[in-house]
Amino acid sequence: MNQIEVFNETNEKLKEIDELNNLVYFLADYFNLDNITYNVIIVDNETIHKLNKEYRNIDRETDVISFALEDDKTIINDNIRVLGDIYISIDKAKSQTKEYNHSLKRELCFLTTHGFLHLLGYDYMKKEEEKIMFDLQDKILEKYGVSRRRK
Repeated sequence: MNQIEVFNETNEKLKEIDELNNLVYFLADYFNLDNITYNVIIVDNETIHKLNKEYRNIDRETDVISFALEDDKTIINDNIRVLGDIYISIDKAKSQTKEYNHSLKRELCFLTTHGFLHLLGYDYMKKEEEKIMFDLQDKILEKYGVSRRRK
């Protein structure tokens, strides 16, 4: 049984939270993962800036940060794989919806999927890794039914 939660740590009421609750379980099913736990935490720019500076030594806000707790895929805590946490800046997500001309729902789904892939060990430090990860993101979002553009 998966234990996955989405937390909104902002003062904003987000109707997209229900969508993210559906997506986080879809992602686990997509990869056939069972007995996993991870969290998605929605924060503001100030909070993500602090996290980015403290843990990545980058002094600015970002859209998403993943803290993968499972580097060697070992099973801990009574056969539950603890993958980690995904932090998403609602402020950056909103600005990126305007920049990319799509819905907040689509942007939050993209950022959640992106962060989840990082929890699973995907990265894009090399060009070939970037292609693999971004192609997979597109495939997952398409299967989930989240289009790139507003219709």
